[in-house]
This record gives sequence, C-alpha cells and structure tokens, in this order.
Amino acid sequence: MIKTSCGIDKYQQLKKDKSVWGKLRLAWFVAIAAIRDLNK
Repeated sequence: MIKTSCGIDKYQQLKKDKSVWGKLRLAWFVAIAAIRDLNK
C-alpha cells in the first residue's frame, strides 16, 4: 500500500504506539497514504 520510503518509515514509527490514540493515528495514516500513493 505505502510505496514511498518516508511513508514506510512513518508507518513503522506509528506501528510501535499501542495506545488507542496510536492505533487511530496509524489507521488514519494508512488510509491517507494509500490514497496519495495510488498515483505513484
């Protein structure tokens, strides 16, 4: 889904946060990143 190197780094960073807020941020990030990376 996420194709850029900076996006993959950010994904790994957000994946480490196990709190509820962290999981919501991760889901939001993946959704937006996947949409933005469709053109790449």
